Amino acid sequence: MLHLQQFKKYYHHRLVLAIDNLRITPGIYWIKGVNGSGKSTLLKALAGILHFEGDIVLNNCLNVKNQTRAYRSLVNFAEAEPIFPPYLTGREMTELFISAKNGTPAQAEDYINSMQMQDYINDPVSTYSSGMLKKLSLVLAFIGNPSLILLDEPLITMDSASLLVLYKWIKDSHAAGTSFLLSSHQVPEEGSLATTGTLLVAAQTLKLVEP
Repeated sequence: MLHLQQFKKYYHHRLVLAIDNLRITPGIYWIKGVNGSGKSTLLKALAGILHFEGDIVLNNCLNVKNQTRAYRSLVNFAEAEPIFPPYLTGREMTELFISAKNGTPAQAEDYINSMQMQDYINDPVSTYSSGMLKKLSLVLAFIGNPSLILLDEPLITMDSASLLVLYKWIKDSHAAGTSFLLSSHQVPEEGSLATTGTLLVAAQTLKLVEP
């Protein structure tokens, strides 16, 4: 599913993450590490929005640098603390992502309804609480037909009922062939989500730990 080769990320000439050669097979993975270890940096690089040295290849054919548009059409990303243009409504944001990700209005509407967002989806995002913004970012991350969904701290600011909905989205999407990398400091309730393995970020590198 993913192949990282000679991956290096520097901030102001300081190496923060280096991965020589790592293959990640399809599945659901938790990314774990202490604050500042590079979890968000890794996800942003995998999403194609952060410069790095080396290569990232999706599905043995799409290089994030050489086939950027095709790669990003299949990789969706939700940030830990999403920021959207304040003057746009939630509805307008979903319409933008439907166009960019080859999704459908019906697909987006199903996600909106299951997260109980009907009452405010047409309001400007400047009026949204942190929980509302989180829900919107998750809806956007599931639009289209992604091969990989990256979720940075998806459990924060989410109530129990919404978490159950999110777990169902992940299970259903995974059953349909989508893989997931999820970074979180919170531990999901036991039995709520079966995972393929854990990616440990420590000592400026990444290690895959099978369950």
